[in-house]
Amino acid sequence: MKSAIITGATGMIGSCVARQLIENGIDVTAIVRPMSEKMSNLNDLICGPGKLNIVECSLWDLPTLRDKLGWEHDTFFHFGWGFTYGPGRNDAAKQESNVRAAIDAVHLAYEAGCKTFVGAGSQAEFGIYSGTLSEDVPKNPITGYGIAKLAAGRLTALECRNLGMKHNWTRILSCYGPGDNDYTMVMSAILTMLKGERMTFSPAEQVWDYIYAEDCAKAFIEIADKGIDQKTYMIGSGTHMLLKDYIYAIRDAVNPELEVGIGERDYNPDQVMHLTADISDLINDTGYKPETTFAEGIRKTVEWARNNKLDDLV
Repeated sequence: MKSAIITGATGMIGSCVARQLIENGIDVTAIVRPMSEKMSNLNDLICGPGKLNIVECSLWDLPTLRDKLGWEHDTFFHFGWGFTYGPGRNDAAKQESNVRAAIDAVHLAYEAGCKTFVGAGSQAEFGIYSGTLSEDVPKNPITGYGIAKLAAGRLTALECRNLGMKHNWTRILSCYGPGDNDYTMVMSAILTMLKGERMTFSPAEQVWDYIYAEDCAKAFIEIADKGIDQKTYMIGSGTHMLLKDYIYAIRDAVNPELEVGIGERDYNPDQVMHLTADISDLINDTGYKPETTFAEGIRKTVEWARNNKLDDLV
């Protein structure tokens, strides 16, 4: 890989991929939403040996970028996705626009000279399943978001095959790390605990698999380089704990003296109780292995939140 395009480049995973590529001398064109409030996630990338070219463009306007991306590229990472939470997550029209944007991304990749397209899917494509997730498990998404991700994965694979490009789709489990959205369980717990407040949880008996963002980014890069064409890969840590054990680990990283209200509220409707990944294909095909334990990753994430979110906590 010599040069890559990344949509959603200011997001947690996208910015990690951009950083790792630039640190290894690979040029990156980062396509970001105009006026993105997360632009600061790219600020430290100008110091790497690789070049960074920031292009502001909405996902819905990707076709306007054809013939405008400068140097020729060889790899396209598609992380951009709108309406990931709130009412838009189950809005059919909004999610359909995400599918269209993913197909537009394939055509943009082709016009830019890319030979490889890697897309970011989700565990939401499976729906509710009580067991370890792999490609052998049926896909029965129950949210508009999950349905759209599944459709985007299959349609971009078809379009890449038609255009003669290598295609890989991924299904990411729970990812956390610096730059995470405030509304996720991990970051919301960190921010609440940093304020010294008591947070209430369900019984938290879910069996969960969390992967650190830097490890997730490494997986994407390995898939781009070594993944088998038209294959989908599960991305997780390959390890799991009860959700309450993750919560206690977060508490211990912030302040071991804090109380946490485990079991003080009910599970959400349609609560997924088992979310773990079989990453054997990822390991066997690419040689990838996660490196960061949850204890280490959460320590780094808490430190980042202390340094970057304290003003928001006042």
